[in-house]
Amino acid sequence: MSGATPRFARGRSATYSVQAAAAGSVSTTSVRWAVSGGAPLGERLGHFFRGIGVPILEGYGLTETSGASTANSLRRYRFGTVGPGMKGVEVRLDEDGEVLIRGRHVMRGYFNQPEATAAVFTPDGWFRSGDIGRLDADGFLSITDRKKDLIITAGGKNVAPQNVENLLKASCSYLSQVVMLGDRRPFCVALVTLNEEVCLKWSAERGHPAADSPALAALPAMQDEIRAAIGALNDRLAPHERIRNFRILERDFSIESGELTPKMSIKRRLVEERHGEVLDELYGRTMEAL
Repeated sequence: MSGATPRFARGRSATYSVQAAAAGSVSTTSVRWAVSGGAPLGERLGHFFRGIGVPILEGYGLTETSGASTANSLRRYRFGTVGPGMKGVEVRLDEDGEVLIRGRHVMRGYFNQPEATAAVFTPDGWFRSGDIGRLDADGFLSITDRKKDLIITAGGKNVAPQNVENLLKASCSYLSQVVMLGDRRPFCVALVTLNEEVCLKWSAERGHPAADSPALAALPAMQDEIRAAIGALNDRLAPHERIRNFRILERDFSIESGELTPKMSIKRRLVEERHGEVLDELYGRTMEAL
């Protein structure tokens, strides 16, 4: 959307019927619109909900900013963004892409923690969000990563891994998790895990003998599918953002195994440590092939 009033917001408010089939039963509920925050909705999911007549309005904020700082509205809306700054809120990007916020809604500081407070404010009073983002010409903000997860390659290029990871997962239903790595390395690689349910169905339809994730990961045809998805994505990325090689891990990440937080976020450094030998082999093989 380009900021114009979207079709679903024009005219008299309507009630939309959303039907969901599960376990052989159909339930119906009336929804006009909804608000989403806390994690990226995903552009494809946003288009889906708009397609069934229920716009999902994404917003963005932190505890330190007393809630939302930016938000889409029915009158100003753009897929894949968290909207423009709300009334009285200023948003800009630092030189490294970090989102900076200023306004009366921003906290004065952390209680009895002057050093921590000083660390999150610029000298001219902007709050450092810790998130990396993009601002378009109309002021719509997109969050691409956490600053602490930013990859800086050996060549000094900055890569926001979550942006690439989410694009790959959205384009390849065979994948469950993607971890892009490459900090202080000459290029980026990825460790991926499989969506076992989807991949077992794929295997059965093609007559491949695979009963679980380790067997699926070893299938050359499965590896070719992932390689093709990565290749298609690489064509859309800048050279320093491209995934040069990958490895399918034999099991998915989980909270129990420690690679996921209770919020289902990946513990990137832990994954990197646990699979250090795999990464060294990936880089070694890729360097030989260059």
